[in-house]
Amino acid sequence: MDFIKEFLNFLAVRKKYWLLPIIIAILLFGGLIILSQGSAVAPFIYTIF
Repeated sequence: MDFIKEFLNFLAVRKKYWLLPIIIAILLFGGLIILSQGSAVAPFIYTIF
C-alpha cells in the first residue's frame, strides 16, 4: 500500500493526472487477462472480443 500512496503523491505533486486513465486501463486489461486464464468465465470474455 505504501507504493500506491507514494505513486498517487507523485502524480499529485508533479501534476501528472493524465496518467491515471492509462494506468486504470492497464490494470483493467491485466485483470481481464488474469480472469480469462483457466476459469469458467473465459468463454464469456472471449466472446467480447
